Amino acid sequence: MNTATTQFKHVSYLWDEAKAAALAGDEVALLVYRSNLLGADLRLTNYGGGNTSCKVMAKDPLTGNETEVMWVKGSGGDLGTMKRSGLAALYVGRLRSLTNVYRGITHEDEMVELFNHCIYDLASKAPSIDTPLHGFLPFKHIDHLHPDAAIAIAAAKDGKQITQQLFDGAIGWVDWQRPGFDLGLKLRACLEENPGIRGIMLGSHGLFTWGNTAYESYINTLQVIERCAGYLEDNFGKKGPVFGGQRITALPKAERLAKAALLAPVLRGFCSSHTKMIGHFTDDDRVLEFIDSNDLGRLAPMGTSCPDHFLRTKISPLVLNLMPDEDVSNTAAMKEKLAPQFEAYRAMYAEYYNSCKHSNSPAMRDANPVIILYPGVGMFSFAKDKQTTRVASEFYINAINVMKGAEAISEYTSLPRQEAFNIEYWLLEEAKLQRMPKPKALSGRVALITGSAGGIGKAIAMKFAEEGACVVINDINEERMQGAVEAFTKQFGRDTAASVLLDVTDNNSIEKAFAATALAFGGVDIVVNNAGISISKSITDHSIEDWDKLYDILVKGQFLVSKLAVEMMRKQDRGGDIINIVSKNSVVSGPNNAGYGSAKAAQAHLSRLLAAELGADKIRVNTVNPDAVIANSNIWAGGWAEGRAKAYGITVEELPAYYAKRTLLNEVILPEDIANACYAFVSGLLNKSTGNVLNVDGGVAMAFMR
Repeated sequence: MNTATTQFKHVSYLWDEAKAAALAGDEVALLVYRSNLLGADLRLTNYGGGNTSCKVMAKDPLTGNETEVMWVKGSGGDLGTMKRSGLAALYVGRLRSLTNVYRGITHEDEMVELFNHCIYDLASKAPSIDTPLHGFLPFKHIDHLHPDAAIAIAAAKDGKQITQQLFDGAIGWVDWQRPGFDLGLKLRACLEENPGIRGIMLGSHGLFTWGNTAYESYINTLQVIERCAGYLEDNFGKKGPVFGGQRITALPKAERLAKAALLAPVLRGFCSSHTKMIGHFTDDDRVLEFIDSNDLGRLAPMGTSCPDHFLRTKISPLVLNLMPDEDVSNTAAMKEKLAPQFEAYRAMYAEYYNSCKHSNSPAMRDANPVIILYPGVGMFSFAKDKQTTRVASEFYINAINVMKGAEAISEYTSLPRQEAFNIEYWLLEEAKLQRMPKPKALSGRVALITGSAGGIGKAIAMKFAEEGACVVINDINEERMQGAVEAFTKQFGRDTAASVLLDVTDNNSIEKAFAATALAFGGVDIVVNNAGISISKSITDHSIEDWDKLYDILVKGQFLVSKLAVEMMRKQDRGGDIINIVSKNSVVSGPNNAGYGSAKAAQAHLSRLLAAELGADKIRVNTVNPDAVIANSNIWAGGWAEGRAKAYGITVEELPAYYAKRTLLNEVILPEDIANACYAFVSGLLNKSTGNVLNVDGGVAMAFMR
């Protein structure tokens, strides 16, 4: 075992000598390698947080002379996945010469545009606001991270004194200040006043460490954070129970999840009053320790200290005034009880905005909470998409870790309200928000498509995911479902799709699927009844079992799924869409089709009945009538193709051409064609349409709706 690994208990030593040796001589490649290692351990820094740099000598393309260039993580991105393209490259001399035009802290925002005049590699990433923090320090390799263990000390009332004593003066201290040009100058001044130090602690913010090589910087960073974490561990419990001890007892795991699933859609409805939000739930042990403690009421309103935490979790969480064992199944009663709590939070946020705003501040943003704490149950978070809400949840756990550590060694101090506002409504932050891509049509929407592991259902789910929706992949076959999940994860990442086994003929299975949907994403906005089966036999060959199977899957399944979908949509009170995949056979009479055709007709009329019933709830119910979707469709299994070929007096191989030839457009119908039709209904262009039927059959005159 590498002896370096044995000195670490609280962080992960991941340096691979062989991999590093292969990069020898390329300091930028070693910077990327080091950054990826640091970002892989969330105890070292948060997702998307922190930045790293290296300084190298390079040839100036304008003069041919050797010049010093700094490569530093650019604006945005994540250390754990960063590549060379995520770095900004600047002339060090030019960056430092900006001190000649710097007009003081009240004008430092204007310096950001001047960073562009210092760019060495024109193809590199845009420089971030933290660029001068690296540029004014002389070290070849620098790490700026936000480890919970260090921030706990940085956010402690006695943080400066503790840092001095813990490191025997080897770590400097700079009081809290918003990142920018002036903070870079203060870091330089701290180093000049304390020559020989190995790092600098930023009050309430994070940690700077460095080295003359990539490895020296890496090992220095790990050693400093390890010492911080060990110090906290040694002090837990010395002042008394963590967070003042336990106030309530958390519900058992199964009860927590059941209660969270019932409540999540109601909370999502409140949080979506301004913009449709995606939810996330966790009952992590660290969360339960905090929300079930005596100190929750004192610490939660204080908010977070580190700007990285604050920007993602808002000024403070909403702590629900609900008992763990409270009955949350009565939606009307829950809404009545929760409405004043949300109004109070929104009023608090408005007061915070109005009391802190400047003459040029951007308009107030969404006043709803991001983090919602339910003592005894867990933590909900709500944001514009699943990744953002999951990361917000992770950041609040970071904040809990910070509060726990700071309280163990001293007293926790949060970011002052005005400073928090200055970060949240910083004009540079607002400009970054304005540069973000426009949301896709289905952003903030959650879709459950039955039978979505293959064929038409998978195509619909894929289309919806491409347009920004979160999708719930489900199937009765676990192996097929897992294959679909792998495909979705590979294409869209970990946050787009959740999965659950679902048998549409079993109400208990459907209830579990909707509960899983609520826990994964907070609720549901679009339900597509797509799960199907096809049996083609003459009336005399049809068995009672055939008949019951068709009606159970197609008709009963659509009824049961729609029923629970409506219940969840009503909890959210934000409307929704139900799309039923029916068939041209619901209106066209043909041979050997008594069971399937009549079941499809029942589906079609049930669609019309629900459209008539649910209009007041703003729940739209529409129908797509496909025909002859042969490619990748499970509907052709089980003898259906043989049955239809027999009915038409042709071979199975001749079916595709036969179906295409009988259409007015002479087209083969693909699963993607059905997906596009479903998207047309939910894209926003048809928000005032319900009770409609859209034929996707290439044009079959007998199927025209008359």
